[in-house]
Amino acid sequence: MARTAPQVFATRSLLPRWAQKSTTPVAPPRHPDHIAPMKKKPFRLTPYQVQFLLVVGFVTVGWALYVRYLAVEFSQVALACDAGLQTIICKARSVSTSLFKNSVFGIVALVIATLNLMRPSIVLLTLGVIAAGLGIVLYNIVLAGLAIGLLILGFARPAPATA
Repeated sequence: MARTAPQVFATRSLLPRWAQKSTTPVAPPRHPDHIAPMKKKPFRLTPYQVQFLLVVGFVTVGWALYVRYLAVEFSQVALACDAGLQTIICKARSVSTSLFKNSVFGIVALVIATLNLMRPSIVLLTLGVIAAGLGIVLYNIVLAGLAIGLLILGFARPAPATA
């Protein structure tokens, strides 16, 4: 009976020395006091959560751009609102102006991003995206930019344990 090629290489003597099975283990056995494997998985978003955050982010930044360029910086609207016009755009202009003068958007974004860094969740991430988007567009660039950096660092943290 003729031997086929796989049967020839299955014998130990015909294999090269590096391909022969060794009796000594490659890695030493695990020690119980050594570094334990990570138990919690990192914080990851599902595709639906990513789509939700994209929609929320685009709507927030779109509204902030609308308020900034068509209410705050548009001279005709600014003159009309300063003269006493009582419309919704004037109310939005006055509220957003008072909020960004006191750096509320940036401070809120920074606080939410810090909380998200300590305990990441989709709720805190959504609120952080909203506050940071408003802060970036409405003149709180430094604090909101720092908050965006902390929101990104939140993905390096493990997700909270669920009971």
